[in-house]
Amino acid sequence: MTWQEVAFKIQAHRDYTISQINPAICDIQEIHSSRVLEIPGIVLTAEEKIITEYDIETLLANLASGKTNCVYELLPTRALTRAKELDAALLKNGIPTGPLHGLPISVKEHIGMKGLPNTAGFVGWEGKNNNDDSEVLKILLAAGAILYVRTTEPQGLMALETRSNITGVTTNPHNTELTCGGSSGGEAALLALGGSVLGIGSDIGGSIRSPAANCGIYGFKPTAMRLPLVGLAACMLGCDMIAGTIGPMSRTLDGIELFMKVVLDSKPWEKDLSLMQMPWRSPNSLTIASFPKRKLTIGVILDDGIVKPSPPVARALRVVVEKLKLLPDVEVMEWHPHKHEYGMEILKRLYAPDGGEGFFDALKTSGEPVEPLLAWTLRDQAGVESLDHYGVRHWSMEREIFRYEYLQKWNQVAPEMDVILCPAGPLPAPPHNTSRYWGYTSIWNLLDYPAIVFPVTKVDPELDVKDLNYVPKNDIDCWYYNNYNAEQQRNVPVALQIVAKKMEDEKTVQSLKIIKNLISLPLVN
Repeated sequence: MTWQEVAFKIQAHRDYTISQINPAICDIQEIHSSRVLEIPGIVLTAEEKIITEYDIETLLANLASGKTNCVYELLPTRALTRAKELDAALLKNGIPTGPLHGLPISVKEHIGMKGLPNTAGFVGWEGKNNNDDSEVLKILLAAGAILYVRTTEPQGLMALETRSNITGVTTNPHNTELTCGGSSGGEAALLALGGSVLGIGSDIGGSIRSPAANCGIYGFKPTAMRLPLVGLAACMLGCDMIAGTIGPMSRTLDGIELFMKVVLDSKPWEKDLSLMQMPWRSPNSLTIASFPKRKLTIGVILDDGIVKPSPPVARALRVVVEKLKLLPDVEVMEWHPHKHEYGMEILKRLYAPDGGEGFFDALKTSGEPVEPLLAWTLRDQAGVESLDHYGVRHWSMEREIFRYEYLQKWNQVAPEMDVILCPAGPLPAPPHNTSRYWGYTSIWNLLDYPAIVFPVTKVDPELDVKDLNYVPKNDIDCWYYNNYNAEQQRNVPVALQIVAKKMEDEKTVQSLKIIKNLISLPLVN
């Protein structure tokens, strides 16, 4: 078959899974608006809407597929069978199956599910069915979860937008003219719409955090090798130049912590010795007093020196900092990024040390064309190259030196600094096909620092006026300056990011909980 025929087959299967919902999904094609968040309130009955506000409801997932294209495949038979099993177990045993008993969880497509294929966004990978569930899904199922939907991802997973020749373009429910982000964009869009309360994404350069920021939800990238990766599909899996990780995405911060605690309480390292042997260390209290010292010290990155944050991102950062400075138990200091520009040069070499050859070979299996953003990331931008074994050794050593120097600067310049507060990206949800800069998220993948993204405010054209006198610092800075349009991005979410040192995942989440409670985030609904 041609790649077009394979893609059409996958799309037809998705449509079939949607058609199996009973009662049938109503027609929403007559609703013409770039903002689709209100659709559930329009088409659902009062009773159905109440259900979605408290838990998952399959209908919303289908609404999302119709307007934002975030559903890769629905799993109604699997989900209903599982729900009946859980009901029967509860009736028989009198106790829940586990801490997630009956909780529906959405799953990014390349996270392996028994009996289903993983394409990782490649048409040519269709048809390779999994013999078993991935390890993380086994843990969640043992805890009582229900798997009910698989979500979209970009070609090859290596893009901060979600577009592939299989499923087309996934859009942002806040404004369908803008991107939901990537590569876990299907998850973010579905969560923003209310079609999920908790989902699983993956992140090697911002693929959880970018879509979480664009769609106004919470997304956490843990330290690598805390969560199991067995059973995932990805082109560069096994090449650990830059280690990827899975992580939770949720409409609530509590959902993030719940996911981490459940997975790590299962002791996944007993089955996979490559994982850190460390459970989730929940603090006794969510107060500053629970820190080793009384004050929570926050370093702030205002600008990474490469791409200047757009006015709404700068405003969100400024407002949060101003509120934090008023608190007696919080100390705020400016943190000057250490060689972030050179860090990006390291990343360009190590994301695909074969110069992207593995990705382009995967495209050849079906003959599908390369998507522009994948081509940009792995071929077209300056600095991407195919490394020989000397080059691999050199750039691997540069990575280790960069990590060592960054930690030394943190320890010497700001030893009391608990976490870093910084942008999650230069723009709120960008226009389609413009997301070329990963620096505000990928630098933490290079360092292997845990990071969490959280919503703060919304774009306001009256407050977030473009500086017409600004002279961009370089080509990529100019690219983002030209692609900022406050009117086009009106009312879309603006998010920020909290980062801590490697293995301080719990501190990352705890710090955000404290900050959120102290200054009442998000600042707008």
